[in-house]
Amino acid sequence: MNAQLASIGQLKSRALDLAIQFGPKLFVAIVILVAGFFVSRSAGRWLARRMSRMELEPPVRELLARTAAVLTFLLFAILALENLGVELLPLIAGLSVVGAGLALATQGVLGNLVAGLSILFSKPFRVGEYISIVNEEGTVDRITLFSTTLAHFDRSRVVIPNRKIVGEILHNFGAIRQLDLSVGVAYDTDLSGALSVIEAILQSNARVLKDPPPVVQAILLGDWAVKIGVRPWVRVQDYVAASGEINREVLESFRSRGIVMPLPQREVRLVGR
Repeated sequence: MNAQLASIGQLKSRALDLAIQFGPKLFVAIVILVAGFFVSRSAGRWLARRMSRMELEPPVRELLARTAAVLTFLLFAILALENLGVELLPLIAGLSVVGAGLALATQGVLGNLVAGLSILFSKPFRVGEYISIVNEEGTVDRITLFSTTLAHFDRSRVVIPNRKIVGEILHNFGAIRQLDLSVGVAYDTDLSGALSVIEAILQSNARVLKDPPPVVQAILLGDWAVKIGVRPWVRVQDYVAASGEINREVLESFRSRGIVMPLPQREVRLVGR
């Protein structure tokens, strides 16, 4: 019994010595970490406010603000560990090994992250522009660090990993697109009159842009008709609606003016032996 009491007394004495020796350092370390938490948050918010005046994409501003906050907190954490007397070199070496393992395990995620940073800083396209990439096309709805979302006219969305975009051939239409329509007229048609009718239709259509000016010209002398190309510029969101409206108006105008749009035909001759 006396031995057990003596052992308990030694433990209490040892605990008291440790508390006296490391208590103040532990308290100071906790104070440093708490201060680092608030300072890092303030630093991130301050940087976010400063970058709001710059022409940066929202994900870039968010990433830089969070990075600044994390680095500030890490600085305070290092100060807290040094105050406790922790050897940092072995700790850094251990973290390096863990980091290498995580990098190998998350190659796809890191690839998307690096590609996302490349897209956000090089800006090959912006939100609201119409692009075509990796057999997909649509209006850029959202750009994040890991993926890019395209919106389609049917209100569906396609999410493309950023690593699938970087390094591919990208067609950026911007905010406007050019329609590529055509209509055939008979060879005996007054071509200048037909062109004038189409140009008047384009001028009266509210969806057709005046600048750049539309292109209307004869593009092909076919077997049974003269093909007229109709290529006006419209906003991306008007692309489908404008195509239908122009086709309808051309058909109705040609019918009312007696302009013939011949059907495909072939002349077959039978030669007797």
